[in-house]
Amino acid sequence: MDNIILIGMPGSGKSTVGVLLAKALGYGFLDTDLVIQQREGLLLQDILDQFGVKHFLQVEEEAIRTVDCRCTVIAPGGSAVCREGTMAHLKELGPVVYPMEELTSRIQNLATRGIAMEPGQTLADVLAQRAPLYERYADLTVDCLPGQTLAQTTQMVLALLNGRR
Repeated sequence: MDNIILIGMPGSGKSTVGVLLAKALGYGFLDTDLVIQQREGLLLQDILDQFGVKHFLQVEEEAIRTVDCRCTVIAPGGSAVCREGTMAHLKELGPVVYPMEELTSRIQNLATRGIAMEPGQTLADVLAQRAPLYERYADLTVDCLPGQTLAQTTQMVLALLNGRR
């Protein structure tokens, strides 16, 4: 298996599960939000504040399309599913896994986190818009249980991937 791509909402634990999964598999880990920030020289929230969501999604797609790696767990931002070109490239890199996680008391910094959402949108609005996209693009879906730890989610993802091999 080349790479594994984890998709889901901001704060759903993609990065934490990604790191745990990478360690368990002996893979590298890549958070594409960091690729965007390095390319643009700005924090995600600054890109959104200065240029808006449409520009952010374009920048995100351009950055993700530069990703070329092997044996890596990739955690794209939650908005990656909003662009077909972004997801087409990620699906070329490996299977896309959607750990459906209970959302999310973990997001404390909504105003500064760099979440691609239009003014006036709530996190619930964003989830309602993106959930069908996550399900559409996922090759594998893991149904997480309420209160499940991220380590348990990682084990479920590993079991699902092992069953796929």
